Amino acid sequence: MPKSSRFRSAQTVTVLAVTQLIGWGTTFDMLGVMGRVVAPDLGLANEVVFAGLTIMMVVSAIVGPATGRWLGRYGAARVLSAASLTFALGLLLLAAANGIVLYASAWIIIGIGGAFGLSAPAYTAVVEREGANGKRVIAILMLFTGLSSAIFWPILSLLNEAVGWRLTFLVCAALQFFVCLPLHLFALPKPIATHVDGGTAEIAPVPLSKAKQRKAFLLIAAATTISTFVTFGISPSLLEIFRQSGASPAFALQLGAARGILGISARFLDMLLGRRGNPMLSAAMGISLMMMSFVIMLVASPSTPLLVTFVLFYGFGTFVLFYGFGTGVMTVARALLPLALFSPREFGLQSARLSLPQNLANAIAPVIFTAILDRAGTGPALAACAVLAALSLIFVLMLMALVRGARASESAILNIS
Repeated sequence: MPKSSRFRSAQTVTVLAVTQLIGWGTTFDMLGVMGRVVAPDLGLANEVVFAGLTIMMVVSAIVGPATGRWLGRYGAARVLSAASLTFALGLLLLAAANGIVLYASAWIIIGIGGAFGLSAPAYTAVVEREGANGKRVIAILMLFTGLSSAIFWPILSLLNEAVGWRLTFLVCAALQFFVCLPLHLFALPKPIATHVDGGTAEIAPVPLSKAKQRKAFLLIAAATTISTFVTFGISPSLLEIFRQSGASPAFALQLGAARGILGISARFLDMLLGRRGNPMLSAAMGISLMMMSFVIMLVASPSTPLLVTFVLFYGFGTFVLFYGFGTGVMTVARALLPLALFSPREFGLQSARLSLPQNLANAIAPVIFTAILDRAGTGPALAACAVLAALSLIFVLMLMALVRGARASESAILNIS
């Protein structure tokens, strides 16, 4: 890769890593530290305060398809800049909240900012600047964004102790306005994807007819929505599942930490694979690992060795996390699947359209899985996860068969000609 291209990629990653860290850390991850601090001052129950995240995800889902159109019309830099302004406004309103009305209104605004600025628009910015070769850059970016809570939880906690929660939210708003907004406006390299190779941005990596493109989109939507429903549903209850399966509270925390670390390592592996990676194969592998972990927990009796088996899988001389590694791989695959099927120009639109069902699934999944776990126990919750993971895997395999058929047809036509 030429030095100029490497510099552009590094500049893109640096800008988006900083803004995505701040974006996630000051919005979605923020209530993990601030929620129980804000609740008593506003006279609200904890669950009402944490419902702000549900509002955010539902609003982001609704605004997602429109965001896709704006990404195609105005470009990612402008949409991301609008996100910074919107986040700043929502955080200012959050700092001024004195009850449920202003609090809920703030999260509606933050939800709009989430559609404009989190994940899909940032990945679209990468594709605009890297074209179809942006897979490695996206994987690198996801490494950083996966650390947002680890970085911002201590910062937010220290700020809250020093100046209180209202000024902490004002600082978060200032980060959006004085750091993220200038970076999005002035520091991102100019897009090149639409100007190279006489229209490379229009060429899809897989030759699909319009009807098969629609089928491919529906298969991606079904597979990714079901998988994110499982991961977002079970993650808040994972420590409770560990405890019900025989782990002490301290050991459950250790297992949860190990899952997170090895989930990040899965993103690191995708970064190393770069353009050689296959998102469809990664998705199949990630979902298979998740499904196997649920089956192991179901068929074996509760014990500490079982928990270690759930977290660690021996292969290639090292231990690999079943569930955490599987979810980490699938997180990257979800972001890259549209780039494997659609042209760079279509990436933003398709990714934003996919965010609608995914964010709706994220919003309702924790409530559903918590209800299953509390009312029916660990077994039915894990069985539901295993069945849903198997269904998601079937959709991925159908997608792979569709792609193989399209490529075989193209090869046959080329051989004839």
